[in-house]
Amino acid sequence: MSTATDIAAVLIDIEAQLRQLGQWDKLPPTDTALASSQPFCVDTLTLPQWLQFVFLPTMYRLMEDGEPLPDRCGIAPMAEEYFRGTGLASADLIGALVQVDKLLSEGTPGAH
Repeated sequence: MSTATDIAAVLIDIEAQLRQLGQWDKLPPTDTALASSQPFCVDTLTLPQWLQFVFLPTMYRLMEDGEPLPDRCGIAPMAEEYFRGTGLASADLIGALVQVDKLLSEGTPGAH
């Protein structure tokens, strides 16, 4: 059983990896881009932007508010596809995403 502390640590690692890869934006995307109805906002955001402006803030808000976290997560395969052929050293970021997928899919207290 994973804890919110375990998940928070991985979220911090995801942010650190995005910054290290130069994939952390200084300015947020437009409200229109953030309002995409597509999974991962694939039509309006890059995957790193989605992680930074949608996934991370949502996860932090859920944890702060004591809300149930998603009981399924599958971001790592998207990241593997996104970074394939980019030449970026994304293995650590993908490893962190695999870890968050696993922690969320295993279940967290209050997510049942």
